[in-house]
Amino acid sequence: MFNSLSDRLTATFKNLRGKGRLSEADVDATIREIRRALLDADVALPVVRAFTGRIRERALSEEVSGALNPGQQVVKIVNDELVGILGGQTRRLNFAKRPPTVIMLAGLQGAGKTTLAGKLAHWLKSEGHRPMLVAADLQRPNAVNQLQIVGERAGAVVFAPEPGNGVGDPIEVATDSIEVAKSKLHDVVIVDTAGRLGIDEELMQQAADIRSAVNPDEVLFVIDAMIGQDAVKTAEAFLDGVDFTGVVLSKLDGDSRGGAALSVAEVTGKPIMFASTGESMKDFEQFHPDRMADRILDMGDIMTLIEQAEKNFDEKETEKLKKKVESGEDFDLNDFLTQMAGLKKMGSMKKMLGMMPGMGQYKEQLANFDEREVDRVEAIVRSMTPQERSNPKILNGSRRARIAKGAGTTVTAVNQLMERFTQAQKMMRSMTRGGGMPGMPGGGGMPQMPGMGGMPGAAGGKKKKPAGKKKGRKGGQSGNPAKRAQEAQALADKKAGKTQDPVGSAFGGVDLGKDEEFDPANLPKGFGGIFPGGKK
Repeated sequence: MFNSLSDRLTATFKNLRGKGRLSEADVDATIREIRRALLDADVALPVVRAFTGRIRERALSEEVSGALNPGQQVVKIVNDELVGILGGQTRRLNFAKRPPTVIMLAGLQGAGKTTLAGKLAHWLKSEGHRPMLVAADLQRPNAVNQLQIVGERAGAVVFAPEPGNGVGDPIEVATDSIEVAKSKLHDVVIVDTAGRLGIDEELMQQAADIRSAVNPDEVLFVIDAMIGQDAVKTAEAFLDGVDFTGVVLSKLDGDSRGGAALSVAEVTGKPIMFASTGESMKDFEQFHPDRMADRILDMGDIMTLIEQAEKNFDEKETEKLKKKVESGEDFDLNDFLTQMAGLKKMGSMKKMLGMMPGMGQYKEQLANFDEREVDRVEAIVRSMTPQERSNPKILNGSRRARIAKGAGTTVTAVNQLMERFTQAQKMMRSMTRGGGMPGMPGGGGMPQMPGMGGMPGAAGGKKKKPAGKKKGRKGGQSGNPAKRAQEAQALADKKAGKTQDPVGSAFGGVDLGKDEEFDPANLPKGFGGIFPGGKK
Protein backbone atom coordinates (compact mmCIF):
# COMPACT_ATOMS: atom_id res chain seq x y z
CA MET A 1 0.00 0.00 0.00
CA PHE A 2 2.79 2.42 0.87
CA ASN A 3 4.90 1.64 -2.22
CA SER A 4 4.32 4.99 -3.89
CA LEU A 5 4.92 6.98 -0.70
CA SER A 6 8.00 4.91 0.09
CA ASP A 7 9.44 5.50 -3.40
CA ARG A 8 8.87 9.26 -3.18
CA LEU A 9 10.44 9.58 0.27
CA THR A 10 13.39 7.36 -0.69
CA ALA A 11 14.08 9.46 -3.80
CA THR A 12 13.89 12.63 -1.69
CA PHE A 13 16.43 11.41 0.86
CA LYS A 14 18.89 10.37 -1.86
CA ASN A 15 19.55 14.07 -2.48
CA LEU A 16 20.73 14.48 1.13
CA ARG A 17 23.35 11.73 1.03
CA GLY A 18 26.94 12.82 1.33
CA LYS A 19 26.19 16.42 2.35
CA GLY A 20 28.33 17.58 5.26
CA ARG A 21 26.05 20.52 5.98
CA LEU A 22 22.42 21.27 5.18
CA SER A 23 21.39 24.81 4.36
CA GLU A 24 17.92 26.19 5.02
CA ALA A 25 17.25 25.92 1.26
CA ASP A 26 18.13 22.18 1.37
CA VAL A 27 15.75 21.65 4.27
CA ASP A 28 12.93 23.61 2.58
CA ALA A 29 13.36 21.62 -0.65
CA THR A 30 13.21 18.35 1.31
CA ILE A 31 10.10 19.48 3.21
CA ARG A 32 8.38 20.43 -0.06
CA GLU A 33 9.00 16.96 -1.49
CA ILE A 34 7.79 15.27 1.70
CA ARG A 35 4.64 17.43 1.65
CA ARG A 36 3.93 16.49 -1.97
CA ALA A 37 4.53 12.81 -1.26
CA LEU A 38 2.09 12.86 1.67
CA LEU A 39 -0.59 14.76 -0.23
CA ASP A 40 -0.24 12.35 -3.17
CA ALA A 41 -0.73 9.53 -0.66
CA ASP A 42 -4.08 11.17 0.28
CA VAL A 43 -3.03 12.04 3.83
CA ALA A 44 -5.35 14.62 5.44
CA LEU A 45 -4.14 18.21 4.93
CA PRO A 46 -4.10 19.15 8.66
CA VAL A 47 -1.94 16.09 9.35
CA VAL A 48 0.45 17.00 6.54
CA ARG A 49 0.84 20.56 7.81
CA ALA A 50 1.51 19.51 11.39
CA PHE A 51 3.87 16.72 10.30
CA THR A 52 6.03 18.80 7.95
CA GLY A 53 6.04 21.70 10.44
CA ARG A 54 7.55 19.52 13.15
CA ILE A 55 10.13 18.09 10.74
CA ARG A 56 11.21 21.55 9.55
CA GLU A 57 11.58 22.83 13.09
CA ARG A 58 13.76 19.90 14.11
CA ALA A 59 15.74 19.86 10.83
CA LEU A 60 16.80 23.50 11.30
CA SER A 61 17.78 22.99 14.93
CA GLU A 62 21.15 22.11 16.43
CA GLU A 63 20.02 18.49 16.37
CA VAL A 64 20.91 18.40 12.65
CA SER A 65 23.48 21.18 12.30
CA GLY A 66 25.75 19.50 14.86
CA ALA A 67 25.34 15.97 13.49
CA LEU A 68 28.22 14.16 11.80
CA ASN A 69 25.89 13.12 8.99
CA PRO A 70 23.07 15.68 8.62
CA GLY A 71 21.33 13.72 5.85
CA GLN A 72 20.94 10.61 7.97
CA GLN A 73 19.84 12.75 10.92
CA VAL A 74 16.97 14.16 8.82
CA VAL A 75 15.96 10.62 7.90
CA LYS A 76 15.92 9.76 11.60
CA ILE A 77 13.73 12.80 12.33
CA VAL A 78 11.25 11.79 9.60
CA ASN A 79 11.21 8.26 11.00
CA ASP A 80 10.51 9.55 14.52
CA GLU A 81 7.67 11.78 13.31
CA LEU A 82 6.16 8.96 11.25
CA VAL A 83 6.11 6.79 14.36
CA GLY A 84 4.39 9.68 16.15
CA ILE A 85 1.53 10.14 13.67
CA LEU A 86 1.03 6.36 13.51
CA GLY A 87 0.35 6.27 17.23
CA GLY A 88 3.75 6.29 18.91
CA GLN A 89 3.67 3.03 20.87
CA THR A 90 2.19 -0.39 20.22
CA ARG A 91 -1.24 -0.60 21.83
CA ARG A 92 -2.28 -4.07 22.95
CA LEU A 93 -5.73 -5.42 23.83
CA ASN A 94 -7.03 -4.79 27.34
CA PHE A 95 -8.36 -8.07 28.69
CA ALA A 96 -10.99 -8.17 31.41
CA LYS A 97 -9.90 -9.26 34.87
CA ARG A 98 -12.93 -11.55 34.97
CA PRO A 99 -13.63 -13.26 31.61
CA PRO A 100 -15.11 -13.00 29.16
CA THR A 101 -13.41 -10.02 27.51
CA VAL A 102 -15.95 -8.34 25.19
CA ILE A 103 -14.70 -6.84 21.93
CA MET A 104 -17.19 -4.91 19.81
CA LEU A 105 -16.50 -4.21 16.11
CA ALA A 106 -17.97 -1.08 14.50
CA GLY A 107 -17.65 0.48 11.07
CA LEU A 108 -19.31 1.12 7.72
CA GLN A 109 -20.69 -1.64 5.52
CA GLY A 110 -17.98 -2.93 3.19
CA ALA A 111 -15.12 -2.08 5.54
CA GLY A 112 -14.51 -5.80 6.14
CA LYS A 113 -15.83 -6.19 9.71
CA THR A 114 -17.13 -9.75 9.33
CA THR A 115 -13.98 -11.12 7.72
CA LEU A 116 -11.87 -9.24 10.22
CA ALA A 117 -13.87 -10.75 13.09
CA GLY A 118 -12.76 -14.18 11.90
CA LYS A 119 -9.13 -13.07 11.55
CA LEU A 120 -9.16 -11.59 15.04
CA ALA A 121 -10.60 -14.85 16.41
CA HIS A 122 -7.92 -16.86 14.58
CA TRP A 123 -5.19 -14.57 15.97
CA LEU A 124 -6.59 -14.84 19.51
CA LYS A 125 -6.64 -18.64 19.23
CA SER A 126 -2.96 -18.59 18.29
CA GLU A 127 -2.35 -16.54 21.45
CA GLY A 128 -4.00 -19.21 23.61
CA HIS A 129 -7.53 -17.79 23.98
CA ARG A 130 -10.97 -19.35 23.35
CA PRO A 131 -12.89 -16.71 21.35
CA MET A 132 -16.56 -16.80 20.39
CA LEU A 133 -18.01 -14.83 17.46
CA VAL A 134 -21.42 -13.17 17.84
CA ALA A 135 -23.64 -12.52 14.82
CA ALA A 136 -25.21 -9.19 15.81
CA ASP A 137 -25.38 -7.89 12.22
CA LEU A 138 -28.99 -8.78 11.46
CA GLN A 139 -29.49 -6.14 8.76
CA ARG A 140 -27.22 -7.02 5.83
CA PRO A 141 -28.43 -9.94 3.69
CA ASN A 142 -26.62 -13.21 4.56
CA ALA A 143 -24.38 -11.48 7.13
CA VAL A 144 -25.11 -14.22 9.68
CA ASN A 145 -24.33 -16.96 7.17
CA GLN A 146 -21.10 -15.20 6.18
CA LEU A 147 -19.95 -15.00 9.81
CA GLN A 148 -20.67 -18.72 10.26
CA ILE A 149 -18.50 -19.54 7.24
CA VAL A 150 -15.73 -17.21 8.43
CA GLY A 151 -15.93 -18.69 11.92
CA GLU A 152 -15.54 -22.20 10.51
CA ARG A 153 -12.42 -21.12 8.62
CA ALA A 154 -11.02 -19.51 11.77
CA GLY A 155 -11.86 -22.52 13.92
CA ALA A 156 -14.02 -20.42 16.25
CA VAL A 157 -17.49 -21.00 17.71
CA VAL A 158 -20.23 -18.70 16.33
CA PHE A 159 -23.26 -17.61 18.40
CA ALA A 160 -26.06 -16.96 15.92
CA PRO A 161 -29.54 -17.49 17.45
CA GLU A 162 -31.28 -15.29 14.85
CA PRO A 163 -31.38 -15.87 11.05
CA GLY A 164 -30.76 -12.22 10.24
CA ASN A 165 -31.86 -10.63 6.94
CA GLY A 166 -33.87 -8.09 8.96
CA VAL A 167 -35.13 -10.58 11.56
CA GLY A 168 -34.12 -10.42 15.22
CA ASP A 169 -32.96 -7.93 17.85
CA PRO A 170 -29.17 -7.33 17.70
CA ILE A 171 -29.09 -5.87 21.24
CA GLU A 172 -30.71 -8.99 22.69
CA VAL A 173 -28.34 -11.24 20.73
CA ALA A 174 -25.28 -9.33 21.99
CA THR A 175 -26.54 -9.43 25.60
CA ASP A 176 -27.36 -13.17 25.52
CA SER A 177 -23.94 -13.99 24.07
CA ILE A 178 -22.19 -12.91 27.28
CA GLU A 179 -24.05 -15.52 29.37
CA VAL A 180 -23.49 -18.20 26.74
CA ALA A 181 -19.74 -17.40 26.69
CA LYS A 182 -19.58 -17.76 30.47
CA SER A 183 -21.36 -21.11 30.42
CA LYS A 184 -19.20 -22.44 27.55
CA LEU A 185 -15.96 -21.06 29.09
CA HIS A 186 -15.10 -18.73 26.21
CA ASP A 187 -12.73 -16.04 27.50
CA VAL A 188 -13.24 -13.59 24.57
CA VAL A 189 -16.47 -12.50 22.88
CA ILE A 190 -16.23 -10.72 19.50
CA VAL A 191 -19.47 -8.91 18.57
CA ASP A 192 -19.91 -8.26 14.83
CA THR A 193 -22.32 -5.32 14.47
CA ALA A 194 -24.22 -3.97 11.47
CA GLY A 195 -22.89 -1.24 9.21
CA ARG A 196 -24.37 1.15 6.67
CA LEU A 197 -23.26 2.48 3.30
CA GLY A 198 -22.95 5.89 4.96
CA ILE A 199 -23.20 7.60 8.33
CA ASP A 200 -26.80 7.90 9.60
CA GLU A 201 -28.60 8.27 12.94
CA GLU A 202 -30.04 4.73 12.92
CA LEU A 203 -26.58 3.18 12.55
CA MET A 204 -25.06 5.24 15.33
CA GLN A 205 -28.00 4.68 17.67
CA GLN A 206 -27.91 0.91 17.23
CA ALA A 207 -24.13 0.80 17.78
CA ALA A 208 -24.45 3.01 20.87
CA ASP A 209 -27.28 0.80 22.26
CA ILE A 210 -25.21 -2.38 21.79
CA ARG A 211 -22.28 -0.73 23.52
CA SER A 212 -24.45 0.27 26.47
CA ALA A 213 -25.95 -3.22 26.71
CA VAL A 214 -22.72 -5.28 26.71
CA ASN A 215 -20.29 -2.69 28.15
CA PRO A 216 -17.36 -3.90 25.97
CA ASP A 217 -13.75 -3.84 27.13
CA GLU A 218 -12.67 -2.77 23.64
CA VAL A 219 -14.57 -1.06 20.83
CA LEU A 220 -12.59 -1.47 17.61
CA PHE A 221 -13.39 0.81 14.69
CA VAL A 222 -12.77 -1.12 11.45
CA ILE A 223 -11.84 1.13 8.56
CA ASP A 224 -11.00 0.42 4.95
CA ALA A 225 -7.40 1.62 4.51
CA MET A 226 -8.09 2.30 0.81
CA ILE A 227 -10.66 5.12 1.19
CA GLY A 228 -8.14 7.92 1.76
CA GLN A 229 -9.21 11.20 3.35
CA ASP A 230 -12.82 10.03 3.77
CA ALA A 231 -11.43 7.82 6.52
CA VAL A 232 -10.94 10.90 8.69
CA LYS A 233 -14.58 12.05 8.42
CA THR A 234 -15.88 8.54 9.07
CA ALA A 235 -13.57 8.05 12.04
CA GLU A 236 -14.59 11.36 13.61
CA ALA A 237 -18.31 10.49 13.19
CA PHE A 238 -17.89 7.10 14.88
CA LEU A 239 -15.74 8.65 17.61
CA ASP A 240 -18.57 11.04 18.47
CA GLY A 241 -21.33 8.44 18.15
CA VAL A 242 -19.73 5.30 19.64
CA ASP A 243 -16.45 6.44 21.22
CA PHE A 244 -14.21 3.60 20.04
CA THR A 245 -11.00 2.64 21.87
CA GLY A 246 -8.87 1.55 18.93
CA VAL A 247 -8.64 1.33 15.15
CA VAL A 248 -8.23 -1.70 12.89
CA LEU A 249 -7.07 -1.16 9.30
CA SER A 250 -8.49 -3.60 6.77
CA LYS A 251 -7.23 -4.12 3.19
CA LEU A 252 -3.76 -2.80 4.02
CA ASP A 253 -2.45 -4.99 1.19
CA GLY A 254 -4.31 -2.90 -1.41
CA ASP A 255 -2.59 -0.78 -4.03
CA SER A 256 -4.22 2.52 -3.04
CA ARG A 257 -2.32 5.43 -1.52
CA GLY A 258 -2.75 4.60 2.15
CA GLY A 259 -3.58 8.03 3.52
CA ALA A 260 -6.05 6.55 6.05
CA ALA A 261 -3.31 4.87 8.07
CA LEU A 262 -1.32 8.10 8.30
CA SER A 263 -4.35 10.24 9.15
CA VAL A 264 -6.79 8.45 11.43
CA ALA A 265 -4.55 7.99 14.50
CA GLU A 266 -3.34 11.60 14.40
CA VAL A 267 -6.82 13.09 13.94
CA THR A 268 -8.77 10.92 16.42
CA GLY A 269 -6.05 10.38 19.00
CA LYS A 270 -7.00 6.68 19.07
CA PRO A 271 -4.29 4.08 18.38
CA ILE A 272 -4.16 1.71 15.41
CA MET A 273 -4.16 -1.73 17.04
CA PHE A 274 -4.36 -4.27 14.21
CA ALA A 275 -3.96 -4.47 10.44
CA SER A 276 -5.40 -6.91 7.92
CA THR A 277 -2.82 -7.55 5.19
CA GLY A 278 -4.41 -10.15 2.89
CA GLU A 279 -7.23 -12.60 2.27
CA SER A 280 -5.96 -15.51 4.36
CA MET A 281 -6.89 -15.89 8.03
CA LYS A 282 -3.17 -15.63 8.82
CA ASP A 283 -2.89 -12.23 7.10
CA PHE A 284 -3.58 -10.32 10.28
CA GLU A 285 -1.04 -8.71 12.58
CA GLN A 286 -0.56 -6.48 15.59
CA PHE A 287 0.15 -2.93 14.45
CA HIS A 288 3.55 -1.58 15.49
CA PRO A 289 3.99 2.13 14.60
CA ASP A 290 7.80 1.95 14.66
CA ARG A 291 7.91 -1.08 12.37
CA MET A 292 5.40 0.44 9.94
CA ALA A 293 7.49 3.61 9.78
CA ASP A 294 10.56 1.51 8.98
CA ARG A 295 8.65 -0.23 6.17
CA ILE A 296 7.56 3.10 4.69
CA LEU A 297 11.17 4.33 4.70
CA ASP A 298 12.41 1.06 3.11
CA MET A 299 14.32 0.06 6.24
CA GLY A 300 12.59 -3.31 6.46
CA ASP A 301 10.86 -5.02 9.35
CA ILE A 302 13.32 -7.52 10.75
CA MET A 303 11.56 -7.84 14.13
CA THR A 304 8.28 -9.02 12.56
CA LEU A 305 10.26 -11.41 10.36
CA ILE A 306 11.98 -12.91 13.40
CA GLU A 307 8.71 -13.18 15.34
CA GLN A 308 7.10 -15.08 12.46
CA ALA A 309 10.13 -17.37 12.22
CA GLU A 310 10.01 -18.10 15.95
CA LYS A 311 6.30 -19.00 15.69
CA ASN A 312 6.60 -21.23 12.64
CA PHE A 313 9.97 -22.95 12.98
CA ASP A 314 10.32 -25.98 15.22
CA GLU A 315 12.80 -25.11 17.98
CA LYS A 316 13.96 -28.72 18.30
CA GLU A 317 14.60 -29.00 14.56
CA THR A 318 16.40 -25.65 14.53
CA GLU A 319 18.60 -26.66 17.47
CA LYS A 320 19.29 -30.03 15.85
CA LEU A 321 20.35 -28.30 12.61
CA LYS A 322 22.51 -25.82 14.53
CA LYS A 323 24.39 -28.60 16.35
CA LYS A 324 24.79 -30.50 13.11
CA VAL A 325 26.42 -27.58 11.32
CA GLU A 326 28.52 -26.58 14.33
CA SER A 327 29.96 -30.09 14.36
CA GLY A 328 31.26 -29.52 10.85
CA GLU A 329 28.57 -31.39 8.92
CA ASP A 330 26.86 -29.84 5.90
CA PHE A 331 23.10 -29.50 6.00
CA ASP A 332 21.50 -31.77 3.41
CA LEU A 333 18.33 -31.73 1.36
CA ASN A 334 16.33 -33.30 4.20
CA ASP A 335 17.20 -30.24 6.32
CA PHE A 336 16.47 -28.01 3.34
CA LEU A 337 13.01 -29.59 3.02
CA THR A 338 12.32 -29.03 6.72
CA GLN A 339 13.32 -25.38 6.47
CA MET A 340 11.18 -24.93 3.34
CA ALA A 341 8.17 -26.27 5.26
CA GLY A 342 8.82 -23.64 7.96
CA LEU A 343 9.02 -20.91 5.34
CA LYS A 344 5.69 -21.96 3.85
CA LYS A 345 4.06 -21.70 7.28
CA MET A 346 5.23 -18.09 7.54
CA GLY A 347 2.87 -17.14 4.73
CA SER A 348 3.47 -15.21 1.53
CA MET A 349 7.09 -15.26 0.38
CA LYS A 350 6.61 -11.89 -1.29
CA LYS A 351 5.60 -10.29 2.00
CA MET A 352 8.41 -12.00 3.86
CA LEU A 353 11.06 -10.88 1.39
CA GLY A 354 9.50 -7.39 1.35
CA MET A 355 10.33 -7.08 5.07
CA MET A 356 14.06 -7.22 4.34
CA PRO A 357 15.85 -3.84 4.46
CA GLY A 358 16.46 -2.16 1.11
CA MET A 359 14.02 -4.36 -0.83
CA GLY A 360 12.28 -1.34 -2.34
CA GLN A 361 14.68 -1.46 -5.28
CA TYR A 362 13.58 -5.03 -6.09
CA LYS A 363 9.85 -4.37 -6.35
CA GLU A 364 9.70 -5.57 -9.95
CA GLN A 365 11.41 -8.86 -9.11
CA LEU A 366 9.15 -9.33 -6.10
CA ALA A 367 6.05 -8.57 -8.18
CA ASN A 368 7.11 -11.19 -10.74
CA PHE A 369 7.98 -13.81 -8.14
CA ASP A 370 5.75 -16.88 -8.52
CA GLU A 371 4.67 -18.23 -5.11
CA ARG A 372 4.11 -21.65 -6.72
CA GLU A 373 7.85 -21.95 -7.35
CA VAL A 374 8.22 -23.10 -3.74
CA ASP A 375 5.86 -26.02 -4.41
CA ARG A 376 7.83 -26.93 -7.54
CA VAL A 377 11.06 -27.00 -5.55
CA GLU A 378 9.44 -29.17 -2.89
CA ALA A 379 8.25 -31.58 -5.61
CA ILE A 380 11.80 -31.91 -6.94
CA VAL A 381 13.25 -32.68 -3.52
CA ARG A 382 10.48 -35.18 -2.70
CA SER A 383 11.20 -36.99 -5.98
CA MET A 384 14.65 -37.90 -4.64
CA THR A 385 15.45 -41.03 -2.67
CA PRO A 386 16.45 -40.70 1.03
CA GLN A 387 20.03 -41.50 0.03
CA GLU A 388 20.06 -38.73 -2.57
CA ARG A 389 18.70 -36.18 -0.10
CA SER A 390 21.33 -37.14 2.47
CA ASN A 391 24.18 -37.11 -0.05
CA PRO A 392 23.40 -34.75 -2.97
CA LYS A 393 26.88 -35.33 -4.44
CA ILE A 394 25.75 -38.66 -5.92
CA LEU A 395 23.24 -36.91 -8.20
CA ASN A 396 24.60 -37.75 -11.65
CA GLY A 397 22.93 -37.14 -14.99
CA SER A 398 20.68 -40.20 -15.01
CA ARG A 399 19.49 -39.59 -11.45
CA ARG A 400 18.67 -35.97 -12.26
CA ALA A 401 16.71 -37.06 -15.34
CA ARG A 402 14.69 -39.48 -13.20
CA ILE A 403 14.05 -36.80 -10.55
CA ALA A 404 12.93 -34.30 -13.20
CA LYS A 405 10.48 -36.84 -14.64
CA GLY A 406 9.10 -37.67 -11.19
CA ALA A 407 8.58 -33.96 -10.34
CA GLY A 408 7.05 -33.16 -13.72
CA THR A 409 9.78 -30.65 -14.56
CA THR A 410 13.01 -30.39 -16.57
CA VAL A 411 16.58 -31.42 -15.83
CA THR A 412 17.51 -27.74 -16.11
CA ALA A 413 15.20 -26.93 -13.18
CA VAL A 414 16.83 -29.71 -11.12
CA ASN A 415 20.29 -28.39 -11.98
CA GLN A 416 19.28 -24.84 -11.01
CA LEU A 417 17.93 -26.07 -7.67
CA MET A 418 21.14 -27.94 -6.90
CA GLU A 419 23.16 -24.85 -7.79
CA ARG A 420 21.08 -22.74 -5.38
CA PHE A 421 21.35 -25.46 -2.75
CA THR A 422 25.15 -25.39 -3.03
CA GLN A 423 25.04 -21.62 -2.54
CA ALA A 424 22.85 -22.13 0.52
CA GLN A 425 25.37 -24.60 1.97
CA LYS A 426 28.17 -22.06 1.53
CA MET A 427 26.08 -19.36 3.18
CA MET A 428 25.25 -21.73 6.03
CA ARG A 429 28.95 -22.33 6.67
CA SER A 430 29.83 -18.62 6.63
CA MET A 431 26.82 -17.62 8.76
CA THR A 432 27.68 -20.32 11.29
CA ARG A 433 31.12 -18.79 11.70
CA GLY A 434 29.59 -15.31 11.93
CA GLY A 435 26.76 -16.14 14.36
CA GLY A 436 23.72 -16.47 12.13
CA MET A 437 20.07 -15.53 12.47
CA PRO A 438 18.28 -17.91 14.85
CA GLY A 439 15.30 -19.66 13.36
CA MET A 440 15.93 -18.53 9.82
CA PRO A 441 16.60 -21.13 7.11
CA GLY A 442 20.16 -21.27 5.90
CA GLY A 443 21.39 -19.86 9.20
CA GLY A 444 20.57 -16.24 8.38
CA GLY A 445 20.85 -13.58 5.73
CA MET A 446 18.35 -13.42 2.94
CA PRO A 447 16.28 -16.63 2.74
CA GLN A 448 17.41 -19.09 0.04
CA MET A 449 14.35 -18.64 -2.08
CA PRO A 450 13.98 -20.43 -5.43
CA GLY A 451 13.15 -18.16 -8.32
CA MET A 452 14.98 -15.16 -6.80
CA GLY A 453 18.31 -15.96 -8.41
CA GLY A 454 18.61 -12.54 -10.05
CA MET A 455 18.37 -10.68 -6.75
CA PRO A 456 21.59 -9.86 -4.91
CA GLY A 457 21.74 -11.62 -1.59
CA ALA A 458 19.46 -14.50 -2.58
CA ALA A 459 20.78 -17.98 -3.02
CA GLY A 460 21.38 -18.58 -6.67
CA GLY A 461 22.26 -14.92 -7.25
CA LYS A 462 25.23 -14.95 -9.56
CA LYS A 463 28.38 -13.37 -8.20
CA LYS A 464 30.60 -11.78 -10.78
CA LYS A 465 34.05 -13.29 -10.68
CA PRO A 466 36.87 -10.77 -10.83
CA ALA A 467 38.45 -10.37 -14.22
CA GLY A 468 41.85 -11.99 -14.23
CA LYS A 469 44.05 -14.55 -15.89
CA LYS A 470 42.53 -17.84 -16.84
CA LYS A 471 44.38 -21.08 -17.20
CA GLY A 472 45.24 -21.76 -20.79
CA ARG A 473 44.19 -18.30 -22.01
CA LYS A 474 46.82 -16.15 -23.56
CA GLY A 475 47.16 -12.85 -21.69
CA GLY A 476 44.24 -13.80 -19.39
CA GLN A 477 41.64 -12.86 -22.03
CA SER A 478 38.35 -14.69 -22.53
CA GLY A 479 37.61 -16.45 -25.81
CA ASN A 480 34.19 -14.77 -25.87
CA PRO A 481 34.37 -11.35 -27.64
CA ALA A 482 31.52 -9.88 -25.54
CA LYS A 483 33.14 -11.08 -22.35
CA ARG A 484 36.51 -9.67 -23.46
CA ALA A 485 34.89 -6.26 -23.92
CA GLN A 486 33.27 -6.52 -20.47
CA GLU A 487 36.61 -7.46 -18.86
CA ALA A 488 38.34 -4.55 -20.60
CA GLN A 489 35.66 -2.12 -19.37
CA ALA A 490 35.95 -3.47 -15.81
CA LEU A 491 39.74 -3.05 -15.93
CA ALA A 492 39.39 0.51 -17.25
CA ASP A 493 36.90 1.39 -14.49
CA LYS A 494 39.25 -0.04 -11.89
CA LYS A 495 42.17 2.05 -13.15
CA ALA A 496 39.95 5.16 -13.20
CA GLY A 497 38.92 4.50 -9.60
CA LYS A 498 35.25 4.02 -10.45
CA THR A 499 33.31 1.78 -8.10
CA GLN A 500 29.64 0.95 -7.86
CA ASP A 501 27.66 1.77 -4.73
CA PRO A 502 27.03 -1.32 -2.66
CA VAL A 503 23.56 -2.77 -2.80
CA GLY A 504 21.27 -1.37 -0.09
CA SER A 505 18.53 1.10 0.62
CA ALA A 506 18.41 4.72 -0.45
CA PHE A 507 20.14 5.75 2.76
CA GLY A 508 23.42 4.04 1.91
CA GLY A 509 24.23 0.39 1.22
CA VAL A 510 26.15 -1.94 3.47
CA ASP A 511 28.94 -4.00 1.89
CA LEU A 512 29.23 -7.23 3.86
CA GLY A 513 32.04 -8.58 1.71
CA LYS A 514 32.24 -12.13 0.38
CA ASP A 515 30.57 -15.03 2.15
CA GLU A 516 33.96 -16.24 3.36
CA GLU A 517 34.79 -12.84 4.85
CA PHE A 518 31.46 -12.18 6.57
CA ASP A 519 31.86 -10.15 9.74
CA PRO A 520 28.80 -9.19 11.86
CA ALA A 521 30.61 -6.02 12.92
CA ASN A 522 30.02 -4.69 9.37
CA LEU A 523 26.26 -4.82 9.82
CA PRO A 524 24.34 -1.57 10.37
CA LYS A 525 23.39 -0.35 13.82
CA GLY A 526 20.43 -2.20 15.32
CA PHE A 527 21.35 -5.71 14.17
CA GLY A 528 23.19 -6.58 17.40
CA GLY A 529 20.26 -8.51 18.75
CA ILE A 530 20.06 -10.67 15.61
CA PHE A 531 23.68 -11.27 14.66
CA PRO A 532 26.09 -11.78 17.58
CA GLY A 533 28.91 -9.32 17.18
CA GLY A 534 26.74 -6.78 15.37
CA LYS A 535 26.31 -3.18 16.51
CA LYS A 536 23.52 -2.58 19.04
